[in-house]
Amino acid sequence: MAAVFIAGMIFTEVADNEFYFFASYVVLQAVIMATAWNILGGYTGYVNFGSAGFFGVGAYTAIALHKAFGLPLPVLVLASGIISALLGLAAGYLTLRLKGIYFAIATLAVALMLETVASNWEYVGGAAGTYVLQPKESSIFDNYTELLFMLMLLIAIAATAVSRYLSSSRLG
Repeated sequence: MAAVFIAGMIFTEVADNEFYFFASYVVLQAVIMATAWNILGGYTGYVNFGSAGFFGVGAYTAIALHKAFGLPLPVLVLASGIISALLGLAAGYLTLRLKGIYFAIATLAVALMLETVASNWEYVGGAAGTYVLQPKESSIFDNYTELLFMLMLLIAIAATAVSRYLSSSRLG
């Protein structure tokens, strides 16, 4: 994990084009989603269609908190994770007693409900989304895209570490 993090830091020093960081950011998002799918679908056998909905809840939580209070990025990430986890816990409490196709249908329903709420919530931009201005400067990195890349890399490393722990623990 440390080697991957150091490679990411070196990547921010070597690469000049912001496209590489944006593309890597999107790939790291897919890694996190795949890790979540692996934990629930691979280890437990549950087919979950709500993972993207919880990811979206985190994004819309960050937008709402940013618009309301202007909080810094690390606080937004932490708050988004907490809200998504609490919603996942609530959805899990209601759906984990279901088996097979019934669980899949329930998680699909959760995802559709979350999409409906996000599409109609005008405060965060609704279906059109929102536009957030990037800061001109980043304290550690050359630009804001590099900062977002490194943040997503840390989250991907943490998700992979949790997956690894679950697979080697008595829970997995």
